[in-house]
Amino acid sequence: MLKSFTLKTNERDQMIDVTEQIQAFITENKIKDGAVIIYCPHTTAGITINENADPDVKRDMIRRFDEVYPWHHKLDRHMEGNTAAHMKASTVGSSQYVIINEGRLLIGTWQGIYFCEFDGPRTRSFYVKIL
Repeated sequence: MLKSFTLKTNERDQMIDVTEQIQAFITENKIKDGAVIIYCPHTTAGITINENADPDVKRDMIRRFDEVYPWHHKLDRHMEGNTAAHMKASTVGSSQYVIINEGRLLIGTWQGIYFCEFDGPRTRSFYVKIL
């Protein structure tokens, strides 16, 4: 089973919790056991799993990404001017693989699955494949 999701980002850098959307897809299809791949087909966005209890974690991560990959760097040559977004997306990665157990995503108590925007605002998509 494969499903495409669409979302709109509001900021240049943003982490959007998509855990419930993915869980709903699993529940709707009555999947009890297996795995799911969450994949982002964009070169300036990605998918990660991280803490979802404290919103400061997302803010801190975005701030630290900006420190490591500043938006403007005198040596960057990419004509679009978004080399930092490409670097951030490569660091985060384009996909995550999660086990499904007894109908639920097998993630930690404080974990969530995030779509990470690094070149917004944009309309984006991501795919969920149940195995």
